[in-house]
Amino acid sequence: MYYSGKRRGEDGIAAVIDFLLSNARLVLGVGGAAVLGIATLAVKRLIERAGRPPDEEPDKKMTDSWEELSLVSASPKLLHKGIEGVVMKQIAAATKKAELSQPIPMPSSEPQRCDADPPPPQRRKRMDLCVLTFADRLQQYYRTRVCLSAEEVCVAQQRALDIATEIQAFLHSKHPDMPLGDMTLAGSLLDDLQVVTADHACLIVPLQLESSLWTPIAGEDTFLGHPQYCMVRRENLEYFPRGRSYWDRHLLGAYLSSRLVCEQLSKAVMESMNWPSLTGTLECEVRPVLGSPELKLEIQGLTQSSHDSGERFYITVLPTVRLGQMTLMAQREITGSFDYVWYQSLYSSETARLAALDQADSGARRKCLKTLKAVCRNCPALRKLNGSHISNVVLHMSEKETDWSESAFSNRFLQAITELIGYLETGVLPSYFKANVNLFQGFTEDDIDEMGFMLYCAVTEPEILLI
Repeated sequence: MYYSGKRRGEDGIAAVIDFLLSNARLVLGVGGAAVLGIATLAVKRLIERAGRPPDEEPDKKMTDSWEELSLVSASPKLLHKGIEGVVMKQIAAATKKAELSQPIPMPSSEPQRCDADPPPPQRRKRMDLCVLTFADRLQQYYRTRVCLSAEEVCVAQQRALDIATEIQAFLHSKHPDMPLGDMTLAGSLLDDLQVVTADHACLIVPLQLESSLWTPIAGEDTFLGHPQYCMVRRENLEYFPRGRSYWDRHLLGAYLSSRLVCEQLSKAVMESMNWPSLTGTLECEVRPVLGSPELKLEIQGLTQSSHDSGERFYITVLPTVRLGQMTLMAQREITGSFDYVWYQSLYSSETARLAALDQADSGARRKCLKTLKAVCRNCPALRKLNGSHISNVVLHMSEKETDWSESAFSNRFLQAITELIGYLETGVLPSYFKANVNLFQGFTEDDIDEMGFMLYCAVTEPEILLI
């Protein structure tokens, strides 16, 4: 009767809790109600455990306690996906850190040491680990988890350059009439901004367009209204009819089609080159990635270690148009089904601005950027934040913050987290060079809730980002 009475009482409380939760969404919103639901479920677990027989196994009780901790700590979306283990690892790491601060128990048979005796080496090492400040841990994270070795970067750059040289030579021999400029490598690997591992680079394929025949149309002036979606219009058709320019064969209406340009390069390069022969020449496996909206190559075996681990290196081939001050790229992965739309890239401007600011005051902006990129890459909840988002946050911070010295590195890192939370709360991160571009435009409410939850946790416990 005692236990049945407990169950009836528990059901009554559960009914009240369920009623509150059903109305919480109206007051707190979806994200707030989800977090409240997680905390409430933990309380219900405690109530349920209070009604269990007293002779239940203690190991089972300990397991339930850990389950309740994981429920309270996990974000709604992480819990829904069933990957509470991420949070459990964080809790386990924090518990281990707490254990390190406890003295090592001494066997009863061993005589007590005098206070003047130095601690044993193992204990002294543990004590040293416990006194590390967050700034020290951040510096250690940067050295061990962020930076790439010079050898790794050199090998990746050389292989990418070799492949680019082979592609350019093949196009010049098979399609000598195609007006292309000199192909160049670009991206974070070349700008010392790649982190964690050297795994990608970009090959810029410049299309040579006659400035008198082609005019870029800014995204704001198109019917799409997207400030980074631009179009390239063919001009002077009454005086210089179609066929005067090589690229007239890629027109849709009166506009140069990014889709048609990509299709021609795909047939000319991806489907026509002798990749097995190139693999034998470069001593690494090179093959096109099939089914990708972008022109992409996959390289395996840059080094012996990467071949054994199965790591891949990717090169994205980007047809590029430069007209006036605008750099437009055929990035089909971004522009989607719009056949005549080109994407205006601001990467070069952002990278150059950061480098110039750091050079002027010997600042740590790029170091802060690279560390945040590594954190977002290693944290599942933050992986949708890319280098462009973080670069613009750092650039906006530079407008109001003058101290970017090495000693202020940890402070700027924490400040960037706070700034990101502010942008996520409004759902708007304006581009540094084009204020009408919202870099968060592609995020859903769930994306923003998940990233905001993780960053809110990091405000009080920033160490969780370094796990």
